[in-house]
Amino acid sequence: MKILQLGKKNLDVSHPVVMGILNVTPDSFYDGGHYETETAIIGRIHQIVEEGAGIIDIGAYSTRPGAAMVDKKEELARLAPAVELVRKYYPSVPVSIDTFRSEVAREIYHCLGEVIVNDISGGTMDTEMFGFIAETRLPYVMMHIQGTPQTMQKNPVYRDVTKEVYRFFEERTDLLRAAGMENIILDPGFGFGKTLDHNYELMNHLDLFQELGYPLLVGISRKSMISRLLETTPAEALNGTTVLNTIALMKGAAILRVHDVKEAVETVKIVERLLF
Repeated sequence: MKILQLGKKNLDVSHPVVMGILNVTPDSFYDGGHYETETAIIGRIHQIVEEGAGIIDIGAYSTRPGAAMVDKKEELARLAPAVELVRKYYPSVPVSIDTFRSEVAREIYHCLGEVIVNDISGGTMDTEMFGFIAETRLPYVMMHIQGTPQTMQKNPVYRDVTKEVYRFFEERTDLLRAAGMENIILDPGFGFGKTLDHNYELMNHLDLFQELGYPLLVGISRKSMISRLLETTPAEALNGTTVLNTIALMKGAAILRVHDVKEAVETVKIVERLLF
């Protein structure tokens, strides 16, 4: 499916789209605490759009390994004002909300309109999420995770990570399709309950997930799968991010979720020149 329905709008992912990250959290692994004031949030929104992103993804609950729990009230208090600011300055730009809670997604939907729901748990951390998605038909990013953000990196084990993530997507998309929902995006969940080897095995076989028939989202921006391998830090991982984003595009990624929008947009332009 290359055209997603966002309310009355179509979101075309037949050509790769860049999703710019706006973290309104104090503790995200790379840019936590950078965008907590309205002025800083507005500046980041302008930067994301001006550098060419097609989607803004807003996160109000850090899901880095070992992150502290955040209650629903606090998540909404961070998330809603940021969504409102995007609506104010760029009403036509699609907004994605990074939440695994159906109540948070429902509140944003009822108060602020159609959004993409980016769920790190693929519906496993809130049993009401699939019902909400089926009811509203909002575009839904189904990510794979083993465990929770608090436990996922303690000792992730797979017999075959690619087969197990593939099977997870088959089973979970079947549930949504049974409810009449096709507005789905798949995210293998790099860094979410995976070792370094698991992450690179998934990247090496990313093209296999195209067989499922849904757009693929890849989010590897400045993650530890880069900084650990290169023995560097997230702040120094832009070059590695660009390399992996290029590989992901060559293997069929439709959406790149990134901190560095300008560089990702340039990557898309070059790869499109080769592939399209």
